[in-house]
Amino acid sequence: MKQILIVEDDDAISQLLFEALTKDGYECEQAFSGTEAKRLLEKESYCLVMLDLMLPGISGENVLAFLRGEKQTPVIVLTAKDQLDDKIDLLKSGADDYITKPFNIEEVLARIEVQMRHQNQNIRSRDLTYKDMVLYKDTFRIEIGGQELPKITRQEFAILELLMGHPKKVFSKEEIFEYAWKEIYMGETKTLDVHISNIRKKIKQITDEGYIETVWGIGYRLQP
Repeated sequence: MKQILIVEDDDAISQLLFEALTKDGYECEQAFSGTEAKRLLEKESYCLVMLDLMLPGISGENVLAFLRGEKQTPVIVLTAKDQLDDKIDLLKSGADDYITKPFNIEEVLARIEVQMRHQNQNIRSRDLTYKDMVLYKDTFRIEIGGQELPKITRQEFAILELLMGHPKKVFSKEEIFEYAWKEIYMGETKTLDVHISNIRKKIKQITDEGYIETVWGIGYRLQP
């Protein structure tokens, strides 16, 4: 379920948005002050925030600043300001879009749909593909031909992420180790070699395609 946070202190406007978005298939939560919004944002993740600026407690501008310091959640600002300079300032402050009050609810739904589409495109752009292998960064999954690699570990995922991100490059064992383990490489190769072997075994359960090639004396790369 796509969850949206509505931050609006006017009960009638908040309820109008809540009912329209719920009817359109979204799950919504409501916050009626900037303080309440910040508390919810600290503990929950949302796919989008509808944010009024004139709020009791913490201002909408400060909520937006908090969001941009912590998250990449799309934000549509609800504003009574209709001057061009005000709107430009909102976008420069980190808002993804703005809607001027009073608004048409159909326009609101259309603008939300645009932000959701952008968000989905961004998520897909982070996925990595090589031949029939797809690495899904957002769900920590790796599939070959639609079949998921079994019991992938954090280091195995990171190794494939590095190799698939640069499919033509030969990586030294030092580079792979430091990327996957986030530690300084001390010259010990057995740990990395075991993980490469485990990845190959898991791939072998699905396909005869090798995928990882050993470059003797250097390290590893994806098999051309």
